[in-house]
Amino acid sequence: MNDLVRQHTALSDSDLEWLHLLVSEWQLLSDLSFADLVLWVPTLDGTRYVSVAQMRPNTGPTSYQDDMVGHLVPRGRRPMLDSALDEGRIVREGDPEWREEVPVRVESIPVRREGRVLGVIARNTNLLTVRTPSRLELTYLQSASDLAQMIAAGSFPFPGQQVDMDASPRAGDGLIRLDADGVVQYASPNALSAYHRLGLAADLVGHHLGRTTAELAPARGPVDEALVKLASGWAPREFEVEGEDGVIQLRAIPLKPKGTHIGSLVLLRDVTELRRRERELITKDATIREIHHRVKNNLQTVAALLRLQSRRMDSEQGREALNEAVRRVGSIAIVHETLSQNLDERVEFDEIADRVLAMVAEIAPGAVTTRRTGRFGILDAEVATPLSMVLTEVLQNALEHAFVPGDQGAVEVGAVRGGSRTEPRLLVTVQDNGRGLPDGFDPHRAGNLGLQIVRTLVEGELGGKFDMVPGAERGTQVILDIPVRAEKH
Repeated sequence: MNDLVRQHTALSDSDLEWLHLLVSEWQLLSDLSFADLVLWVPTLDGTRYVSVAQMRPNTGPTSYQDDMVGHLVPRGRRPMLDSALDEGRIVREGDPEWREEVPVRVESIPVRREGRVLGVIARNTNLLTVRTPSRLELTYLQSASDLAQMIAAGSFPFPGQQVDMDASPRAGDGLIRLDADGVVQYASPNALSAYHRLGLAADLVGHHLGRTTAELAPARGPVDEALVKLASGWAPREFEVEGEDGVIQLRAIPLKPKGTHIGSLVLLRDVTELRRRERELITKDATIREIHHRVKNNLQTVAALLRLQSRRMDSEQGREALNEAVRRVGSIAIVHETLSQNLDERVEFDEIADRVLAMVAEIAPGAVTTRRTGRFGILDAEVATPLSMVLTEVLQNALEHAFVPGDQGAVEVGAVRGGSRTEPRLLVTVQDNGRGLPDGFDPHRAGNLGLQIVRTLVEGELGGKFDMVPGAERGTQVILDIPVRAEKH
């Protein structure tokens, strides 16, 4: 819509925002009318109309098999559009049109904002299945007529009340029509079923919806006046009511077709099962986070025990082996601590990498500094845990073997997200400026435990590639190429 309006019309950004607000609401008008809607806006020179949006009904057959958005029509070809635009009134005159042997009734509704007509909605009703309407259908059509008059008067949609149509109740979910006093004139079968779920034993028709709803709410005793007012439909609001056995979501739409409040539409749906599942997910998320928290605590306990044991050992080699184990356990604990603070099983790995760097830097001899460049981004837990261990091993190896006590040096960890949209990858480099690799060194055959762990995790668990090569100027560069899941923005 933005491109079409800006390319073909003279409408301002605030006018365009009003059209967006209208389009976010007009599924309701389409469903209540049993009709297709097409929004036509006059072009900059006033000689044509451009269709900028289209909506098909969920309650009846469509009148348009083709997509109408982007079509241009010369002024004069559709006189009803001209009349609605020029006179600012709803135009219903004229005989039905025939489209592919289907009779279609066409009406034109001007779209007004602050006294100006921005465009026209063409309402097209497929008459092929016309029959004697039921009470439900008559209520739908009367409500559609009221909404159309409000659009023509510029009082609908409601400013500042943009609705998420995916989350809001629709006409087919349940509909209640109220009079000006908030008394129910009509309740659809779905609406009545939803109120029965709340505990209503009688019919709704003839009862004041606000007071009835407040009585069904769990707070017995004083009537909730705010709930009474909301459910009476005096203001455009969305709210939920929870009874002992169910939850219903309601949306109130005041009807003022000629500037006077004549009643309200209340759309509602039973969301009992949806809310139950949400509570189960919240409970599940809390349980998973608590598990991660406890695993982190247990790992820290194991690390503390290993650290205590290392202090009691006489063997320098044994003490160093236990200290390495402490760092390995600590790197896993960092991941679980981060997971315990998230709602999903994905983590921002940059924070983990920085904490691993700080943890391993404690063993750095002399004045060796560490730093990170680039960003790892958000990673799945099944990638983050082995990657944190790999990073720990590679950094330990660099700090222990690249420098001798007293050396000044640096170790830099770089991370770059790359690959393609279908095959995203993470490239990690660990570069030191130490003494480099010994002659004849083969990282794929070296037998020390740290490199065995790295090879196993990178190639086996992460499905990536691992290599160690001489640095560009001096030192050693470790390269990790790992497949990852794309980040969500």
